[in-house]
Amino acid sequence: MQKPVVVCLDLEGVLVPEIWINVAVKTGIDDLKITTREMPDYDKLMRRRLEILHRETLKIGDIQDVIEKMGPLEGATDFLAWLRERYQVIILSDTFYQFAQPLMRQLGFPTLFCNQLEIDGSGRILNYRMRMQDPKKHAVAALKALNFFTMAAGDSYNDTAMLGEADAGFFFCPPGHLPKEFPQFPVTWNYGELQARLVQAAMSSE
Repeated sequence: MQKPVVVCLDLEGVLVPEIWINVAVKTGIDDLKITTREMPDYDKLMRRRLEILHRETLKIGDIQDVIEKMGPLEGATDFLAWLRERYQVIILSDTFYQFAQPLMRQLGFPTLFCNQLEIDGSGRILNYRMRMQDPKKHAVAALKALNFFTMAAGDSYNDTAMLGEADAGFFFCPPGHLPKEFPQFPVTWNYGELQARLVQAAMSSE
């Protein structure tokens, strides 16, 4: 009997634009343009971001104002609807619930596993709290332990453990250097290609 299928997707770069890049463009702070597409050490990246926010006196409201004006990537809503008609879908992201709410509304509130920010009464972001270490990898491993056939797609360094843990993992529009560093993951460049890969992988599990 075929296992039930669950698809795990990264959020930024797969369904929505990169939040921090949009904040950088809106504020003119180029130092915020660096993401997990370039920097594999997430803790180092977030510490750097927090330092910049404090230096520039940016608060949670400033970032949420930018996010409110963002929308899904072109075709993302239709892709997600197509996916949810066929498989269970979970968004696994290293973003924060305080950032994601407006974007989740536009995507129809899919299930989201992410992290929390620590914010003081004035709106200053003091720290960030990961739900656990390697949360994407552990989520996929747990789903496999529940006897799901797992497929995953992402675009950054922080997705590679998830892709490796999944029964089938795919890059979606990654920066050019990542497929060279991780050639084991097939690369897709649009939602049509990703759909075809997912269907093929799901059929192979039968």
